[in-house]
Amino acid sequence: MSKSAKLAVLGSINVDQILNLAHFPRPGETVIGKQYQIAFGGKGANQAVAAGRAGANLVFVACVGADDVGQRIREQLATDNIDTSSVEAIDGESTGVAMIFVNGEGENTIGIYAGANASVTPEYVARHREAIVTADALLMQLESPLESVLAAAKLARENQTQVILNPAPAVPLADELLALIDIITPNETEAEILTGITVNSEEDAARAAAVLHHKGIKTVLITLGSRGVWLSEQGAGQRIPGFKVNAIDTIAAGDTFNGAFITARLEGVAMNEAVRFAHAAAAIAVTRSGAQPSVPWRREIDDFLQQQG
Repeated sequence: MSKSAKLAVLGSINVDQILNLAHFPRPGETVIGKQYQIAFGGKGANQAVAAGRAGANLVFVACVGADDVGQRIREQLATDNIDTSSVEAIDGESTGVAMIFVNGEGENTIGIYAGANASVTPEYVARHREAIVTADALLMQLESPLESVLAAAKLARENQTQVILNPAPAVPLADELLALIDIITPNETEAEILTGITVNSEEDAARAAAVLHHKGIKTVLITLGSRGVWLSEQGAGQRIPGFKVNAIDTIAAGDTFNGAFITARLEGVAMNEAVRFAHAAAAIAVTRSGAQPSVPWRREIDDFLQQQG
Protein backbone atom coordinates (compact mmCIF):
# COMPACT_ATOMS: atom_id res chain seq x y z
CA MET A 1 0.00 0.00 0.00
CA SER A 2 1.10 3.59 -0.53
CA LYS A 3 0.71 7.17 0.67
CA SER A 4 -2.58 7.34 -1.26
CA ALA A 5 -3.97 4.28 0.59
CA LYS A 6 -7.16 5.20 2.41
CA LEU A 7 -8.05 4.58 6.06
CA ALA A 8 -11.53 4.59 7.58
CA VAL A 9 -11.81 4.97 11.36
CA LEU A 10 -15.10 4.11 13.04
CA GLY A 11 -15.44 5.05 16.68
CA SER A 12 -16.25 7.36 19.53
CA ILE A 13 -15.93 11.06 20.19
CA ASN A 14 -15.84 12.32 23.78
CA VAL A 15 -15.15 15.48 25.69
CA ASP A 16 -12.57 14.57 28.34
CA GLN A 17 -12.87 16.32 31.71
CA ILE A 18 -9.53 15.68 33.41
CA LEU A 19 -8.58 16.31 37.04
CA ASN A 20 -5.15 15.59 38.54
CA LEU A 21 -5.18 14.24 42.11
CA ALA A 22 -2.42 13.13 44.52
CA HIS A 23 -4.33 9.83 44.90
CA PHE A 24 -7.65 8.38 43.74
CA PRO A 25 -10.55 9.02 46.17
CA ARG A 26 -11.82 6.11 48.24
CA PRO A 27 -15.63 5.78 48.59
CA GLY A 28 -16.89 8.75 50.64
CA GLU A 29 -13.57 10.62 50.37
CA THR A 30 -13.17 14.07 48.80
CA VAL A 31 -9.74 14.78 47.34
CA ILE A 32 -8.76 18.29 46.27
CA GLY A 33 -7.37 18.24 42.76
CA LYS A 34 -5.32 20.53 40.58
CA GLN A 35 -4.80 21.11 36.85
CA TYR A 36 -8.42 20.70 35.75
CA GLN A 37 -8.72 20.68 31.98
CA ILE A 38 -11.24 19.96 29.26
CA ALA A 39 -9.82 18.23 26.18
CA PHE A 40 -11.23 16.42 23.19
CA GLY A 41 -10.98 12.62 23.37
CA GLY A 42 -12.82 9.36 22.77
CA LYS A 43 -10.91 6.32 21.52
CA GLY A 44 -12.15 6.67 17.96
CA ALA A 45 -11.31 10.37 17.74
CA ASN A 46 -7.94 9.88 19.44
CA GLN A 47 -6.97 7.18 16.95
CA ALA A 48 -8.25 9.24 14.01
CA VAL A 49 -6.23 12.25 15.21
CA ALA A 50 -3.13 10.08 15.71
CA ALA A 51 -3.47 8.75 12.15
CA GLY A 52 -4.27 12.17 10.68
CA ARG A 53 -1.31 13.87 12.35
CA ALA A 54 0.95 10.96 11.35
CA GLY A 55 0.00 11.58 7.71
CA ALA A 56 -2.83 9.14 6.92
CA ASN A 57 -5.46 9.79 4.26
CA LEU A 58 -8.55 9.09 6.34
CA VAL A 59 -12.27 9.47 6.79
CA PHE A 60 -13.86 9.25 10.26
CA VAL A 61 -17.28 7.64 10.83
CA ALA A 62 -18.68 8.94 14.13
CA CYS A 63 -21.35 11.07 15.83
CA VAL A 64 -21.32 14.20 18.00
CA GLY A 65 -24.19 15.87 19.84
CA ALA A 66 -26.04 18.83 18.35
CA ASP A 67 -24.26 21.07 20.86
CA ASP A 68 -21.59 23.73 20.84
CA VAL A 69 -18.81 21.37 21.85
CA GLY A 70 -19.78 18.92 19.09
CA GLN A 71 -19.39 21.69 16.51
CA ARG A 72 -16.01 22.71 17.98
CA ILE A 73 -14.81 19.08 17.86
CA ARG A 74 -15.73 18.71 14.19
CA GLU A 75 -13.83 21.91 13.38
CA GLN A 76 -10.80 20.66 15.35
CA LEU A 77 -10.82 17.26 13.64
CA ALA A 78 -10.73 18.95 10.25
CA THR A 79 -7.51 20.75 11.25
CA ASP A 80 -5.98 17.33 12.09
CA ASN A 81 -6.13 16.14 8.44
CA ILE A 82 -9.39 14.22 8.96
CA ASP A 83 -12.28 14.00 6.47
CA THR A 84 -15.32 14.65 8.72
CA SER A 85 -18.01 14.21 6.04
CA SER A 86 -19.20 11.06 7.90
CA VAL A 87 -19.32 12.75 11.32
CA GLU A 88 -22.96 13.76 11.95
CA ALA A 89 -24.44 15.94 14.71
CA ILE A 90 -27.37 14.11 16.37
CA ASP A 91 -30.38 16.22 17.37
CA GLY A 92 -31.40 15.95 21.01
CA GLU A 93 -28.17 14.25 22.09
CA SER A 94 -25.12 15.57 23.89
CA THR A 95 -21.59 14.79 22.78
CA GLY A 96 -20.06 11.85 24.71
CA VAL A 97 -18.27 12.62 27.98
CA ALA A 98 -15.34 10.99 29.79
CA MET A 99 -14.59 11.94 33.42
CA ILE A 100 -10.91 11.22 34.09
CA PHE A 101 -8.94 11.23 37.35
CA VAL A 102 -5.14 11.12 37.05
CA ASN A 103 -3.11 10.22 40.17
CA GLY A 104 0.42 11.18 41.21
CA GLU A 105 1.89 8.16 39.37
CA GLY A 106 0.28 9.17 36.07
CA GLU A 107 -2.30 6.34 36.22
CA ASN A 108 -5.91 7.12 35.37
CA THR A 109 -9.45 5.99 36.17
CA ILE A 110 -12.21 6.87 33.70
CA GLY A 111 -16.03 7.00 33.70
CA ILE A 112 -17.81 7.41 30.35
CA TYR A 113 -21.26 8.61 29.18
CA ALA A 114 -21.87 7.50 25.57
CA GLY A 115 -24.21 10.32 24.50
CA ALA A 116 -24.21 10.69 20.70
CA ASN A 117 -21.79 7.74 20.35
CA ALA A 118 -24.80 5.43 20.85
CA SER A 119 -26.18 6.79 17.56
CA VAL A 120 -23.44 5.01 15.59
CA THR A 121 -25.95 2.20 14.90
CA PRO A 122 -25.80 -0.49 12.19
CA GLU A 123 -28.14 1.77 10.19
CA TYR A 124 -25.67 4.64 10.57
CA VAL A 125 -22.86 2.35 9.40
CA ALA A 126 -24.95 1.37 6.36
CA ARG A 127 -25.61 5.04 5.57
CA HIS A 128 -21.85 5.73 5.54
CA ARG A 129 -20.89 2.40 3.89
CA GLU A 130 -19.02 4.21 1.11
CA ALA A 131 -16.38 5.38 3.61
CA ILE A 132 -15.70 1.74 4.56
CA VAL A 133 -15.98 -0.06 1.22
CA THR A 134 -13.63 2.40 -0.55
CA ALA A 135 -11.01 2.21 2.22
CA ASP A 136 -7.92 -0.02 2.23
CA ALA A 137 -8.21 -0.47 6.01
CA LEU A 138 -10.82 0.01 8.73
CA LEU A 139 -9.71 0.79 12.30
CA MET A 140 -12.22 0.33 15.15
CA GLN A 141 -12.44 0.21 18.97
CA LEU A 142 -15.25 -0.80 21.34
CA GLU A 143 -16.75 2.51 22.52
CA SER A 144 -19.31 2.18 19.70
CA PRO A 145 -22.26 -0.27 19.88
CA LEU A 146 -20.96 -3.83 19.37
CA GLU A 147 -23.56 -4.64 16.70
CA SER A 148 -22.26 -1.65 14.70
CA VAL A 149 -18.65 -2.83 15.01
CA LEU A 150 -19.80 -6.23 13.71
CA ALA A 151 -21.78 -4.66 10.85
CA ALA A 152 -18.78 -2.54 9.81
CA ALA A 153 -16.41 -5.53 10.02
CA LYS A 154 -18.74 -7.58 7.78
CA LEU A 155 -18.97 -4.72 5.27
CA ALA A 156 -15.18 -4.38 5.26
CA ARG A 157 -14.58 -8.13 4.81
CA GLU A 158 -17.04 -8.27 1.89
CA ASN A 159 -15.13 -5.46 0.16
CA GLN A 160 -11.52 -6.56 0.82
CA THR A 161 -10.98 -3.77 3.36
CA GLN A 162 -8.47 -4.87 6.04
CA VAL A 163 -9.99 -4.81 9.55
CA ILE A 164 -7.96 -3.63 12.55
CA LEU A 165 -9.60 -3.84 15.98
CA ASN A 166 -8.32 -2.26 19.17
CA PRO A 167 -10.54 -4.24 21.61
CA ALA A 168 -10.88 -1.47 24.21
CA PRO A 169 -12.59 -0.94 26.57
CA ALA A 170 -12.24 -4.61 27.47
CA VAL A 171 -15.33 -6.76 26.85
CA PRO A 172 -15.77 -10.40 25.79
CA LEU A 173 -16.25 -10.67 22.02
CA ALA A 174 -18.12 -13.23 19.92
CA ASP A 175 -16.11 -15.55 17.68
CA GLU A 176 -18.25 -14.26 14.78
CA LEU A 177 -16.64 -10.82 15.15
CA LEU A 178 -13.12 -12.12 15.89
CA ALA A 179 -13.18 -14.21 12.69
CA LEU A 180 -13.58 -10.98 10.68
CA ILE A 181 -10.49 -9.29 12.20
CA ASP A 182 -7.15 -9.15 10.35
CA ILE A 183 -5.12 -7.37 13.05
CA ILE A 184 -6.03 -7.11 16.75
CA THR A 185 -4.24 -4.87 19.29
CA PRO A 186 -5.26 -5.71 22.87
CA ASN A 187 -3.36 -4.72 26.00
CA GLU A 188 -2.66 -7.35 28.68
CA THR A 189 -6.07 -6.93 30.38
CA GLU A 190 -7.97 -7.05 27.11
CA ALA A 191 -5.98 -10.09 25.94
CA GLU A 192 -6.93 -11.92 29.15
CA ILE A 193 -10.64 -11.13 28.72
CA LEU A 194 -10.55 -12.37 25.11
CA THR A 195 -8.51 -15.52 25.75
CA GLY A 196 -8.74 -16.40 29.46
CA ILE A 197 -4.93 -16.28 29.70
CA THR A 198 -3.33 -13.92 32.23
CA VAL A 199 -0.48 -12.13 30.45
CA ASN A 200 2.46 -11.68 32.82
CA SER A 201 5.29 -12.84 30.56
CA GLU A 202 6.28 -13.24 26.93
CA GLU A 203 5.32 -16.93 27.15
CA ASP A 204 1.83 -15.91 28.33
CA ALA A 205 1.58 -13.39 25.49
CA ALA A 206 2.53 -16.10 22.98
CA ARG A 207 -0.16 -18.41 24.39
CA ALA A 208 -2.80 -15.67 24.31
CA ALA A 209 -1.82 -14.81 20.74
CA ALA A 210 -2.18 -18.49 19.76
CA VAL A 211 -5.79 -18.49 21.02
CA LEU A 212 -6.54 -15.39 18.91
CA HIS A 213 -4.84 -16.91 15.85
CA HIS A 214 -7.02 -20.00 16.35
CA LYS A 215 -10.10 -17.74 16.16
CA GLY A 216 -8.99 -16.59 12.70
CA ILE A 217 -6.89 -13.48 13.39
CA LYS A 218 -3.65 -13.46 11.37
CA THR A 219 -1.80 -10.69 13.23
CA VAL A 220 -1.86 -10.10 17.01
CA LEU A 221 -0.16 -7.18 18.76
CA ILE A 222 -0.41 -7.38 22.55
CA THR A 223 0.72 -4.09 24.07
CA LEU A 224 2.79 -4.66 27.23
CA GLY A 225 3.03 -1.08 28.55
CA SER A 226 6.62 0.01 29.13
CA ARG A 227 7.90 -3.42 27.94
CA GLY A 228 6.74 -2.76 24.40
CA VAL A 229 4.61 -5.04 22.23
CA TRP A 230 4.32 -8.78 21.62
CA LEU A 231 3.93 -9.14 17.85
CA SER A 232 2.68 -12.50 16.60
CA GLU A 233 2.11 -13.17 12.91
CA GLN A 234 0.42 -16.51 12.21
CA GLY A 235 2.08 -18.00 15.27
CA ALA A 236 5.61 -16.59 14.96
CA GLY A 237 6.07 -14.15 17.87
CA GLN A 238 8.61 -11.64 19.17
CA ARG A 239 8.72 -8.76 21.65
CA ILE A 240 9.45 -5.36 20.12
CA PRO A 241 10.60 -3.04 22.93
CA GLY A 242 9.33 0.52 23.27
CA PHE A 243 11.31 3.67 24.05
CA LYS A 244 12.17 4.79 27.58
CA VAL A 245 10.76 8.26 28.39
CA ASN A 246 9.55 10.09 31.50
CA ALA A 247 5.78 9.59 31.40
CA ILE A 248 3.49 12.37 32.62
CA ASP A 249 0.25 10.54 31.87
CA THR A 250 -0.72 7.54 29.76
CA ILE A 251 -4.04 8.89 28.48
CA ALA A 252 -4.35 8.09 24.76
CA ALA A 253 -0.97 6.30 24.59
CA GLY A 254 -2.62 3.16 23.21
CA ASP A 255 -4.77 5.22 20.85
CA THR A 256 -1.72 7.06 19.55
CA PHE A 257 0.03 3.72 19.02
CA ASN A 258 -2.90 2.34 17.01
CA GLY A 259 -3.34 5.38 14.78
CA ALA A 260 0.37 5.68 14.04
CA PHE A 261 0.79 1.93 13.49
CA ILE A 262 -1.90 1.63 10.81
CA THR A 263 -0.66 4.82 9.12
CA ALA A 264 2.80 3.30 8.72
CA ARG A 265 1.34 0.00 7.49
CA LEU A 266 -0.75 1.77 4.85
CA GLU A 267 2.43 3.45 3.62
CA GLY A 268 3.89 -0.02 3.02
CA VAL A 269 6.24 0.01 6.03
CA ALA A 270 7.28 -3.47 7.25
CA MET A 271 5.45 -4.75 10.34
CA ASN A 272 8.42 -4.42 12.75
CA GLU A 273 9.19 -0.89 11.57
CA ALA A 274 5.51 0.09 11.76
CA VAL A 275 5.48 -1.05 15.41
CA ARG A 276 8.65 0.97 16.07
CA PHE A 277 7.07 4.04 14.43
CA ALA A 278 3.97 3.56 16.62
CA HIS A 279 6.16 3.12 19.74
CA ALA A 280 7.80 6.46 18.95
CA ALA A 281 4.45 8.23 18.59
CA ALA A 282 3.18 6.75 21.88
CA ALA A 283 6.45 7.63 23.66
CA ILE A 284 6.00 11.28 22.70
CA ALA A 285 2.32 11.21 23.76
CA VAL A 286 3.02 9.99 27.32
CA THR A 287 5.39 12.92 27.93
CA ARG A 288 2.42 15.30 27.49
CA SER A 289 -0.89 15.59 29.34
CA GLY A 290 -4.35 14.95 27.97
CA ALA A 291 -5.65 12.87 25.07
CA GLN A 292 -5.59 14.67 21.72
CA PRO A 293 -3.34 17.53 22.93
CA SER A 294 -0.63 14.89 23.56
CA VAL A 295 -0.76 13.32 20.07
CA PRO A 296 2.36 14.12 17.99
CA TRP A 297 2.61 15.24 14.37
CA ARG A 298 4.56 13.31 11.72
CA ARG A 299 7.58 15.59 11.83
CA GLU A 300 7.89 15.05 15.60
CA ILE A 301 7.73 11.26 15.22
CA ASP A 302 10.35 11.26 12.45
CA ASP A 303 12.62 13.55 14.50
CA PHE A 304 12.23 11.31 17.58
CA LEU A 305 13.18 8.20 15.58
CA GLN A 306 16.17 9.97 14.06
CA GLN A 307 17.44 10.85 17.54
CA GLN A 308 17.19 7.16 18.53
CA GLY A 309 19.55 6.27 15.68
